[in-house]
Amino acid sequence: MMPERIADEAILSAVDDGFARQVAFLQELVRFPSQRGEEHAAQSFMAAAFEADGYAVDMWRVDVDAIRDLPGFSPVAVSYDDAFNVVATHTPRNATGRSLILNGHIDVVPTGPLDRWVRDPYDPVIEDGWMHGRGAGDMKAGLSACLYALAALRSLGYQPAANVYLQSVVEEECTGNGALACLQRGYRADAAFIPEPLEPRLMRAQVGPIWFRVEVDGDPQHASGAFSAGANAIEKAFVIIQALKQLEIVWNARKVDDKHFHDHP
Repeated sequence: MMPERIADEAILSAVDDGFARQVAFLQELVRFPSQRGEEHAAQSFMAAAFEADGYAVDMWRVDVDAIRDLPGFSPVAVSYDDAFNVVATHTPRNATGRSLILNGHIDVVPTGPLDRWVRDPYDPVIEDGWMHGRGAGDMKAGLSACLYALAALRSLGYQPAANVYLQSVVEEECTGNGALACLQRGYRADAAFIPEPLEPRLMRAQVGPIWFRVEVDGDPQHASGAFSAGANAIEKAFVIIQALKQLEIVWNARKVDDKHFHDHP
């Protein structure tokens, strides 16, 4: 027997009914500073919200040694002593469907000089339909949307027919180690959805940065011998930078060779 299909209008109406609560939740979440290294309080808030909705919650400190040798690991620049992931699990009474991961990151980019802000970056306000606050878009709104999407279904008396994992991870702005730690802990699903604040469309692949350090040695000399001996490390670095720019062009040109990038803007 085919499962009952929920009318689109009913789902949209349920989302609208809970939207004010979702916005209020997002405002509260944005009030927690959560730059890399200071995510713990925000993650505790997420864990409490998941528990309040009846989900089984797993909160653990990311173990660098456990993920160090996995594909996709990136070197750690900031201590993980206070880096905690949070995963909430919806488990159906009778699993008949396909499982899903809803993944979002709690860490935000630095605020920069506070005197350049016209308001406190962690005191979010709403103006003309937009919420202003550090991390409101990238991507605490996505985390809130995942939680309240399931809440909308539950308000209609429905639940997903397979496991759903709500993941709030650390360490996305610099690396992907937070999501990698979820994989290492055993979280798998038939599909994953990451509601990043990009264009309103589904994309199967995304560009990403490569972080690395290059040491360039110089041979300092007295100014009188600068043109006949020694080596200027800054000038040598210029050569490396230009080569990297050319490499970037070559790599970006490969977009057409990957089917998952064909629908990328």
